[in-house]
Amino acid sequence: TERISCRGGRGRSRVYTTYLTKLPMAFISNLSAPSLFWTVNSILVFIVCALSAGVLIPQILLISFRRNLFDIPDERKIHQGVVPRLGGIAFKPVVFFSVALLLGMCQLLGYGDMLGGIVSESRSLTFGFCSIMVLYLVGMADDLIGIRYRAKFVVQIACGLMIIAGGLWLNNLHGLFLIYNMPEWMGWSLTVLVVVFIINAINLIDGIDGLASGLCGVAMLFYGVIFLMAYEYIYAILAFATLGVLVPFFYYNVFGDAKRGRKIFMGDTGSLTIGMMLCILSLKICRCFPEGTSDGLPNVFVLAYSPLIIPCFDVVRVYLHRVRNGKNPFLPDKNHIHHKLLAIGMRQRTVMITIVSVSVFFTLCNILLSTCISVTQLLLADILIWIAVNIWLTRKINRINKK
Repeated sequence: TERISCRGGRGRSRVYTTYLTKLPMAFISNLSAPSLFWTVNSILVFIVCALSAGVLIPQILLISFRRNLFDIPDERKIHQGVVPRLGGIAFKPVVFFSVALLLGMCQLLGYGDMLGGIVSESRSLTFGFCSIMVLYLVGMADDLIGIRYRAKFVVQIACGLMIIAGGLWLNNLHGLFLIYNMPEWMGWSLTVLVVVFIINAINLIDGIDGLASGLCGVAMLFYGVIFLMAYEYIYAILAFATLGVLVPFFYYNVFGDAKRGRKIFMGDTGSLTIGMMLCILSLKICRCFPEGTSDGLPNVFVLAYSPLIIPCFDVVRVYLHRVRNGKNPFLPDKNHIHHKLLAIGMRQRTVMITIVSVSVFFTLCNILLSTCISVTQLLLADILIWIAVNIWLTRKINRINKK
């Protein structure tokens, strides 16, 4: 069976044309032996991560209560009662442990394909893991003792530079604002900006139960499927491993009872590391198909960033609102999209389900429409819809307040 890597020029177009325009059943029916091997490993790493996180999170809860490590409610926060915010401590160790365990088991059973996939991407993976490790430590310090936002920005910029050193940077916008291939200096600068932007977007959308983990889980599922179809198996493994961590956390975060000590938040440790993982995976999708796409095929830029559209749009609107009102754009407030939906009378869980559903809807619509509409027109349409919805919500809130 012929194996085609999307790192090759002709292979990229062939894989992209063959798989991204077909239904999942077509992909399943055409699974080669290597594809089946990696699909099974993706499922296994998801299961191992879910089980490991399901065991580790209760232990983190126990330690948090014994050491009084809580997220104390204040006028800005929505939750009631004391809730530990150290759930993100489980994310990185579980993902790394599960991938390493799977690699070891494959070697033990005589399957060397996984090691070969890691070696071929060793530069990107090593620098990517280093950046995740740095953000993990910074996030943990912020959750325990607090760190100023300026210091976190410096660390995030350094992590963006490490990602560039690993060879993952935006060298092609695939037609966004009529820009295709870019010089290195422009691509490097834009990549650092994108990394800092996405990390903070994920960090700031984490305002109600299940919202950040739900949005990130949908994005990880989407990225995992795309990487499987594109034969970038090691990145599919990472996406499904991260999804496996998010599932048990989502359960404890959404359905856990704070009164019984079963509820937990991901904190900055979780949001920073998950944001960094999303940066790595989205940049890799853009690098998979640097030659662009033909007419009738989904735009690569849309594939990479549509799952992140809700947190990214929200953080831009919130920052502009703070600047317009003379406030520090980096200090927290209660003006995010989930705060607006709560203000019109929706319940927390309804807000979470609504926003995650809208994200899925936006993602699917953008992918389908990108086959016949330019990415620039699509982005402008998304922005107009986002502005219209926020104007409607603001007016509705004002009417409620007047009553």
